[in-house]
Amino acid sequence: MNIDMEAVILEIIGKLPAGKSVSSEEVARAAEPEHWQRLTGHVRATARGLARQGRITVLRHNKPADPDTFKGVYRLRLPTDDERAAALAKAAETPDIELETPGENQ
Repeated sequence: MNIDMEAVILEIIGKLPAGKSVSSEEVARAAEPEHWQRLTGHVRATARGLARQGRITVLRHNKPADPDTFKGVYRLRLPTDDERAAALAKAAETPDIELETPGENQ
């Protein structure tokens, strides 16, 4: 089974009314109705990545949560403009990989 979880998450939350959210279970069930339980970790990992990019917001207790540190039950929704800007600013501050500038180390 090869599920594009990013596409599933974005499709589901893209259809929601503004401000509404979806549970990780609903996403997993949409991706694989009969064996959704085994996909919950994949949903969480994909949601973390999308939230770091500012493409979605992870909610805990109906408040935005840090995608790097949230634990427990969570929901997903489209970000507000402010949430998207904050996620992009944080990503710019903490690059995952340091890239060499062309011409360095030559």
